[in-house]
Amino acid sequence: MPESDLKITTEWLACLHSRVLDGDAINSTDGLRLLALPPKHCDTLLAVADDLRQKHAGNRIKTCSIINAKSGCCSENCSFCAQSVSHTTSLKDYPLMSADEMLEHAKREEHHSRRCGIVTAGRGIRPAELETVCEAISEFKQQGLRQEPCASLGILDCADFKRLKTSGLKRFHHNLEASRSFFPRVCTTHTYDERVETVKKAQAAGFEVCVGAIFGLGETDENRLDVLKEIRNIDPVSVPLNFLVPIEGTPLASRERMPTWEALKIIALARFIMPRKDIVIGGGRLEVFGDDQHLIFKAGANAMIVGDLLTVKGRSPNADLEMLREQGLELSP
Repeated sequence: MPESDLKITTEWLACLHSRVLDGDAINSTDGLRLLALPPKHCDTLLAVADDLRQKHAGNRIKTCSIINAKSGCCSENCSFCAQSVSHTTSLKDYPLMSADEMLEHAKREEHHSRRCGIVTAGRGIRPAELETVCEAISEFKQQGLRQEPCASLGILDCADFKRLKTSGLKRFHHNLEASRSFFPRVCTTHTYDERVETVKKAQAAGFEVCVGAIFGLGETDENRLDVLKEIRNIDPVSVPLNFLVPIEGTPLASRERMPTWEALKIIALARFIMPRKDIVIGGGRLEVFGDDQHLIFKAGANAMIVGDLLTVKGRSPNADLEMLREQGLELSP
């Protein structure tokens, strides 16, 4: 490696790090330069991204779990998703769980999770289903669960959010999935604006919002940068980053797994763009990072989804907790 090349990049990353700490927003030129870095600059990038993570969250890592409360039969045609009726997959379909079933699932996650997200497949949720979800949410506190409930229920209206607020919900999750320009290649049964409007309605109703995206769908570096900037502009408290797990029967089944280095750069870019937000690693963590799970924190993440995900198996929570101990990290209270 030419010494001058290493020195120039190291100095640039140090300058970028200082600017972010001073409150400056990185520009598109810097963002694209970061995403174009070759692996030889891995150690330098991870060092500055890890420092930004520590300044935001110290050595504490947040965790959340997911309840796939209603699976399959979704009317939407998102290209990456096994739950769409437009795709033929081996996914098991089932109707909405009862409130008791959701709570029993949450209780199994108590020792390793700080939040528990109730997730339903579908464009939105029917009134009777919403009542069941609200019943489960209200029971979290009444049954003494330590976990805070979250919900991801699709495209909702103001009345739905008002009902969720009454039940005691404080945080709502709704991803943008991709940049505005790339989104029509991901889904054609609803619009990008509908997703943005749902998030804004949740915020107007007083909810914290969790807003992220999925990567590895065939998007460009420009698309990746754009969606992270769009998420920043929405101002969520939490940003889940997902990486495609190609599933047989979906339009993206033949796509290759994203290389680990590409995923690490996306995490680092998210930390540079949103230095004071929780960066959460969700879908694809096991498949993309394999035995190098600890690198997600070096790249800037301070949170992860533990246990199984919606349509793919996750890593053992005990293995994740052991990893944190080995890295000198601890669970956030």
